[in-house]
Amino acid sequence: MRLRNVPWALALAWALAVASPASAAPPSPVTEVTLDNGLRVLVLEDHRNPIVTVQTWYRVGSRNEVPGKTGLAHFLEHLMFKGTPTHGKGQFARVVEQNGGQDNAFTSHDVTSYYVNIAADRVDMVLALEADRMRHLLLDPKEIESERQVVMEERRTRTEDDPDGYLSEEFLAAAYKAHPYGWPVIGWMEDIARITPAELRAFYDRYYQPGNAILVIVGDVDARRIVGRVREAFGRIPRAPAPPPMQAVEPPQPGERRVLVHKADARSPIVYIGFHVPNYQSADAPALEVLSSILQDGRASRLYRRLVYERRMALNVGGDYSYLSFDPNLFWFSGTPLPGQTPETLEQGMMDEIERVKSEPVPEEEVERAKNQIEAGFIWRLDSIHSRASTLARFELARSWRDSESFVGLIRQVTAADLQRVARAYFQIDRRTVGVLLPGAAPAAAK
Repeated sequence: MRLRNVPWALALAWALAVASPASAAPPSPVTEVTLDNGLRVLVLEDHRNPIVTVQTWYRVGSRNEVPGKTGLAHFLEHLMFKGTPTHGKGQFARVVEQNGGQDNAFTSHDVTSYYVNIAADRVDMVLALEADRMRHLLLDPKEIESERQVVMEERRTRTEDDPDGYLSEEFLAAAYKAHPYGWPVIGWMEDIARITPAELRAFYDRYYQPGNAILVIVGDVDARRIVGRVREAFGRIPRAPAPPPMQAVEPPQPGERRVLVHKADARSPIVYIGFHVPNYQSADAPALEVLSSILQDGRASRLYRRLVYERRMALNVGGDYSYLSFDPNLFWFSGTPLPGQTPETLEQGMMDEIERVKSEPVPEEEVERAKNQIEAGFIWRLDSIHSRASTLARFELARSWRDSESFVGLIRQVTAADLQRVARAYFQIDRRTVGVLLPGAAPAAAK
C-alpha cells in the first residue's frame, strides 16, 4: 500500500486532488449499497472543498486472460474512450475536460480502473457517461485497428525499448510457470497484433458488467442523494452472469531460476531478485509489508544505505511487495551496479542484506521507524479525496473496505521476531528467481 506501488498517473492525480495538505480529513461513515444488478457502490462524504472523484473499478486484469489472448484487458481500456452510440469517439474525455475535470485509467494484473476528478456539481454528468460506456461501447473495427497501432507502440516504448521493462518481462516469465502474473499486462506483441474485434467484444461482454464492478464516489456530495442518482444511471443495466473465476495456482518453486538477457542499447546492467510470498490473506502479510519498508523503501532503506552510500556498489536499488494483490505475488529487489562494479558483485551485496535480516533481529528503533513511515504514508494519502477513494476500492476488491480501518493496527503489531521469521520462511536461496540484463549484443550474435 505504499505510494510507490501506485501507477504514476494515479500518483499525479492524487497530488492534484489533495484538498488541504495541512488539514486532516474529518471522519465520515462510508455509505455502501449493492444495486439489484450487482453493482457495488461506496460513497464517502468530504465537504472540505466542492470537488468529487468518481472511480469505476472492474475486477478484470491480465490475470483473467489466457495464453494466445494476452493484452485484452489493457487493449480494452484504450477502447473505452472510443465512444458509444450516445457519446461519440473521444467525447467522454472532451466533455470532462470542458467541464474542468480530469480523467484517466489504468490496467494492472488484477483490475482495470477509470476515474474522473471534477467539480461536485458535475457529478451527475459523470455518472451518466460512465453508465453509458459500461455496456454500450461501440468497438468499431476501424477504431480497434487504429488503436492496435497505439498499443503496439506503447509496448515498444515501455517494454522493448526500456531496459527495466525488458528485463522485468523476462524475469516474471521465469518466476511464474502456471499463473498469469507471469505474462505482461500489456500483452505479448504477437497477441496484440492478432487480437480480433470479436475477442474484444466477448471480453467486454464478459467482464464489463455491473456485478463485476465497484463504483466509489468521494467528495462534496450528499450520500443519500448520490445513491439515488447512481440508481437512475446504472440501475437499468440488467444483471449478467458472473464471469468465470481465475483458478490458476502457481505451484511451489522447486529450485532457483535464472534468466540472462542482453540489450544492445542498454547503458548499465540491471539485477532483479524475487521470492514468492503470500498476499493480504496471510497472517504474515503485515510483517512482509514492514520488511519491505525496512529493506527497499526509499533512500533510508537498508539496501540503499548499504549498497549506494556505504559500499558504493550500486547507482540505485529498490523493489516492491504487493500487499493487496489478488493472488500470492513476488517480493522482489532490483538494482543497477555502479560503473566498475559487476552484476555478480551487486547480486551478492543484495543477498548479504537479505541474509542479514534472516540471521540478525532488526533493532527495535528500526522496526518502529518503518511502522511510522507506513502509517504516515497511509494517513497522508487519506487527505486526498482521490486516494481515499482508491484505498476504499483496493481494500473492497481484495475483501472489504473495512480492512482499511485495521491496516495500521496490524502493522503496529509486527515485532522484530516476526520480521526474522518471515524472512527465514520466504527468502530461501534455493527458491529465488534471479534476472540479469547486460548491455551489448548476446555473445552468439556478436560472434
